[in-house]
Amino acid sequence: MCKIISSKAAIDLIKDSQTLAIGGFVGFTIPEELLVALKAKYLSEKKPNNLSIFYCAGIGDGKERGLNHLAYEGLIGKLYCGHIGLAPKLGALVSKNQFPAYTVPQGVTVHLLRAIAGKKPGVLTHIGLKTFADPRIEGCCANELAKKDSIVDLISIRGKDYLLYKSFPIDVCFIKATTADTHGSLTFENEAVFADQLSMAEATKNSGGIVIAQVERVTEYGTLDPHRVRVHSHLVDYVVVGKPENCPQSFLYQNFVPEWTGQIKRPLDSLEAMDLNERKVCGRRSILEIKKNMLVNLGIGVPEAIAAVAGEEGIANKFTLTIESGVMGGVPASGLGIGATYNPEAIHEQGFIFDLYDGGGIDVACLGAAEIDKKGNVNVSKFGGRVVGPGGFVNISQSTKKVIFCGTFTAKGLETNIKDGKLEILQEGKSKKFKNQVEQITFSAEYANESGQNVLYVTERAVFKLTNEGLMLIEIAPGIDLEKDILANMEFKPLISEDLKEMDERIFKEEIMKIII
Repeated sequence: MCKIISSKAAIDLIKDSQTLAIGGFVGFTIPEELLVALKAKYLSEKKPNNLSIFYCAGIGDGKERGLNHLAYEGLIGKLYCGHIGLAPKLGALVSKNQFPAYTVPQGVTVHLLRAIAGKKPGVLTHIGLKTFADPRIEGCCANELAKKDSIVDLISIRGKDYLLYKSFPIDVCFIKATTADTHGSLTFENEAVFADQLSMAEATKNSGGIVIAQVERVTEYGTLDPHRVRVHSHLVDYVVVGKPENCPQSFLYQNFVPEWTGQIKRPLDSLEAMDLNERKVCGRRSILEIKKNMLVNLGIGVPEAIAAVAGEEGIANKFTLTIESGVMGGVPASGLGIGATYNPEAIHEQGFIFDLYDGGGIDVACLGAAEIDKKGNVNVSKFGGRVVGPGGFVNISQSTKKVIFCGTFTAKGLETNIKDGKLEILQEGKSKKFKNQVEQITFSAEYANESGQNVLYVTERAVFKLTNEGLMLIEIAPGIDLEKDILANMEFKPLISEDLKEMDERIFKEEIMKIII
């Protein structure tokens, strides 16, 4: 019954033109050993080739690891994923139109695994309506070649529109765990997230495919605690023991971080305090919208400052922070640590957390915004023709009761001075973020207005809200000139509230704000 094989033998199981699914989240539970072996075989033999690659969350370190290993012409014949930004080498091939590529809301990709496992026709959902995912707009197509085939249909049921993201079989999948027994059951005790491993194994197995698991170590059959087994041996065909350098807990650190798994509790006052800068200003203003006992989602980038502010203010335990990786409670990590949480209270599988998200279970979502247009649409997924993908952004932003988009007012070179309760612009960013029209609609203002969502746009110098007529300026930072610092740096003139307020000056002072929730 022993299923242990070498990484080379595992790669030899993959045939040309098959569909390969890869599990993981950013730099967590990534089957790096198998990806390295796949690259090595392709470079030496040009096989396997023309693979259809499927994965849910972004997988990579922005440089060499993760999906960057597969960025070779001929290796990939089709790409279907939630995010490409962490695999710039792969993204470059997408932009060059080397193969058809589709970027799909991350929660849809995770739920699609369940649909494939259950032999269902696909995922029927409201997620993606009136965004780039809608076939009336781009239909998830990331490049020109993708337009030759439709992966999503518009369906009307009882007078309401839905999107059907179509299922397909999976031939092989790579997943990663911490420990396997000799029969192939898997535990995840050193993993910061569970991600999509179980759903991917079920989808592959029920497609008649091969499930290959990478682990750090192997134990004898019958020695694993059944409460810890996340994937049973029936679902695993082969096990590969990875080299230590290819089995990091994350792509952020080579060493193991026990406070990400709940094995220890880290004193939150030991987390490094954040300097008073424009990111912290955005975090402070945004946290004023959060009330006691709320469930709050934080996106990547500037919204991470909210977690830092909550820790500094001693209010992190007053509400629950959640990340789409499936973790709830604690304080989310930042950068390549996104997905993990210091002192997590629960670690769920990714599909279940998106059930909660899609149904409107989040009270407040704080997300980044790269481009905002006069209608209130937001783009985080495509810039200058470079495809990044939405990640979980569409699922989160489209269903949450209150959405706060956080980010600096301009980009590329912005310098500020924050002192004594006032903000001064020392050097303006070269890139305007408030556009007449966004390059791609990742968040639909039209859909939000129809749904009755409460939407704010928070920057270091101004706060806007969404109205049926477009963006309205409702707050301005102390020390900021409306004409010179705001209107002159927008491609359009927003509505201006008759009751234009000044932002709370506590936001712009070094000492803590003493926020009471």
